[in-house]
Amino acid sequence: MFRRIGKKDPCWCGSGKPYESCHMEFDQRLSKARFMGHEIPSHKIIKTPAQIEKIRESGKLNVAVLDYVAERIQAGVTTEEIDRWVYEFTTKHGGIPAPLNFEGFPKSVCTSIDSQVCHGIPSETVVLKDGDIINVDVSTILDGYFSDSSRMFLIGDVSEEKKRLVRVTKEAVELGLKEVKPWGFLGDMGQAVHDHVKKNGYSVVEDVGGHGVGLEFHEDPFVSYVTKRGTEMVMAPGMIFTIEPMVNMGTSEIYVDDSNGWTIYTEDGKPSAQWEIMVLVTETGHEVLAW
Repeated sequence: MFRRIGKKDPCWCGSGKPYESCHMEFDQRLSKARFMGHEIPSHKIIKTPAQIEKIRESGKLNVAVLDYVAERIQAGVTTEEIDRWVYEFTTKHGGIPAPLNFEGFPKSVCTSIDSQVCHGIPSETVVLKDGDIINVDVSTILDGYFSDSSRMFLIGDVSEEKKRLVRVTKEAVELGLKEVKPWGFLGDMGQAVHDHVKKNGYSVVEDVGGHGVGLEFHEDPFVSYVTKRGTEMVMAPGMIFTIEPMVNMGTSEIYVDDSNGWTIYTEDGKPSAQWEIMVLVTETGHEVLAW
């Protein structure tokens, strides 16, 4: 897992400091956790201070893009218009929409309405109407660094049933975030999310979850929300990942649209909601880099 390095050698993180005064104690703590049978992050997952600053700047642009969408989204808007807003705002500010041409994805943003769980593809023929709920998932590359977050939007007069789904999903993310602490476990966060969702009568999608992010669009670890406390990867300072549970009003079962190979729907046709934040584990807790 870790290459051998002398105490006086430069630290592997690139800080220029001697290993013994930089990440030696950190590595010793990870090694102890591994000895105890826990999954630990590799050095590749741990971001350096310089990388974190760049990712933080990318996150600021990602937030600004979603703020821009929030000011304009309403009934009568097509999802193609949302895609154009995202592309134009992102590129105007020096960024690149990460989804565009990613593994063949044709647009700059994902727009998922009602029973679409995720990866909805913007279209000129899809017009937002009164009563819709929509997830707008924005991902940005700025100076080579990635950020990722999404928000739910209520269009016009939305039913109380859908409003409650959206609210409970956001609450679940907030409860999960409280569990993000250095040297805790991803399962601590996952169980907090899952418990709140189940308590409110909903289900969490199991096969699609969060992920590491920053140097690439999708990095290790996979972040599940059907996990138990004390399990999954150790949350070490310097890790960055997303919390983005996809919460279904009905069954957790899903399927992929065969016509485009991307859009995921609920099996029973009932609504789904998702909020996504990007989180940095710090020495004292956490920092939300995008929301």
